[in-house]
Amino acid sequence: MEEVFLIIHLVLALAIIGLVLLQRSEGGGLGIGSGGGLGALASAQGTANALTRMTAICAACFFTTSLILAILAGGHSKQGSIMDELDKPVPAAAEKVVEEEKPAPQGAPPAAPVSE
Repeated sequence: MEEVFLIIHLVLALAIIGLVLLQRSEGGGLGIGSGGGLGALASAQGTANALTRMTAICAACFFTTSLILAILAGGHSKQGSIMDELDKPVPAAAEKVVEEEKPAPQGAPPAAPVSE
């Protein structure tokens, strides 16, 4: 389920990037054409309003998927405190201490391997 929302989230992010780049900025930027290029289909102002509306819709959906992903990610954590772990007994395997081999003194021949 989390993967589905993550894919939707990424598609929305790419859509927002594309829609923002298509919009005409104050200085010209990467805007579409220089006015009236769509003929009788839509005016320049109508296209700008549609792009702005689509950007707002994608941004709202992006925000919603962000919240959903945050809620889903929060469900993986376990409840409680680390202080609750102090009362539990230590497993027997953790109590075994392995003795470290002492280094041979300088000039001494290396120790022969012990066979069992």
